[in-house]
Amino acid sequence: MFDEKLTETAMKLVGYCREGKEYQGLDELYHKDAVSVEAADLGGGNVVTEGADNIRAKHDWWNNAMEVHSVAVEGPYIHGDRQFSAIFELDATDKQSGARQQMKEVAIYTVDDGKIVREEFFYKAFE
Repeated sequence: MFDEKLTETAMKLVGYCREGKEYQGLDELYHKDAVSVEAADLGGGNVVTEGADNIRAKHDWWNNAMEVHSVAVEGPYIHGDRQFSAIFELDATDKQSGARQQMKEVAIYTVDDGKIVREEFFYKAFE
């Protein structure tokens, strides 16, 4: 029903995220010129990150800045021949401020020939 490479990429990425193996997903599934787009500036000065190496550096920044207590991943949800999404729920503490937060976001991924070329994050509105 859906593109086989897309489905395989989606299932692998979500599996890696559930297992805490995001770096393996970055190494294996991301195109070298992939683009990552956040919904807002997270403190790094830019919402757009270009290139797999810079996306990896963004993950490094997050892991150094936050203590993650738990992560739940829902999905993947396939859309057409090139996109899938996943829902992430995180419980994390900012190491600098000590503030603990529960976060929820939707990630939409665009895939070309089995490689993630774009990811976009949508944050849950404050209640």
